[in-house]
Amino acid sequence: MIYSRIMGTGSYLPENIVTNKDLEKIMDTNDQWIQDRTGIKQRHMAAEGETTVDMVEQAALRAIEASGIDAAEIDMIILGTTTPDLIFPSSACLLQERLGLPGIAAFDLNAACTSFVYSISVADQFIKSGMAKKILVCGAETLSRALDYEDRTTAVLFADGAGAIVLEASEEPGILSTHIHADGRYAHLLGADVGVSRGFKDSNNGGLKILMNGREVFKMAVRTLGQIVDETLAANNLEKSDIDWLIPHQANLRIIMATAKKLNMPMEKVIVTVDKHGNTSAASVALALDEGVRSGRVKRGDTILLEAFGGGFTWGSALIKY
Repeated sequence: MIYSRIMGTGSYLPENIVTNKDLEKIMDTNDQWIQDRTGIKQRHMAAEGETTVDMVEQAALRAIEASGIDAAEIDMIILGTTTPDLIFPSSACLLQERLGLPGIAAFDLNAACTSFVYSISVADQFIKSGMAKKILVCGAETLSRALDYEDRTTAVLFADGAGAIVLEASEEPGILSTHIHADGRYAHLLGADVGVSRGFKDSNNGGLKILMNGREVFKMAVRTLGQIVDETLAANNLEKSDIDWLIPHQANLRIIMATAKKLNMPMEKVIVTVDKHGNTSAASVALALDEGVRSGRVKRGDTILLEAFGGGFTWGSALIKY
């Protein structure tokens, strides 16, 4: 049986760190209010002119280096993002050019905050089918360009960053299963109201800003992530105690704690970066995974559960033997 195995991870965060105290100076909020509701203490924001592709290039190079392969061996790039550099060509194509990999398949995937997990699921199918042997899977966002600082319910949450992994066909267990879902009936609860087809507005960033009903998003996230934990365990005939690490989407510490409770998992076995990174959407799980690996906590042979929830609504999981 052919598995998709993670051979290397990488990440990148912009140098510019914005603390809750910094936000106090420009909007009606305070450090304690933000921490109590989200667990966030600081976040990274892209420098002037720094783009999604700029960030993901660095994450990709680090993942390739960690994998020990030559970049020329990669035969596909999948980039999860909601904030591409351009409407077209895709940011994956722009990344492909920078990495010097002409001719291979390269495309973006947008499932909001679940984009990286979706991308892993798609990549896994290509490898299992034999259509690809080594795939660069990335998640990257520049969400700071979509913030409305008059809306403290969203402006304190979102941030920038990029993460990447190299997946390789292997006879050793790797990705054990992936599970992805969506429900467009809830699209109005989290998203944006501008775009190419609908048009843009005569204001900064073309009127682009994140719209969110935080209370309803929280309730749906806790419910669906709880369900997908059950679905993932059942599909693999595993018990909760078989999971070594939970690596969740870093949106809100309370959501992360609720998912950990569902698994009867102590927080010491959960990779938490939301306090330092904020919500980096498609980059979130990739960043947390790389931190878990590079900190030495996640080791070869560990069973890890990745899970995420995002606008759409979308949600998904990946159970992986690292």
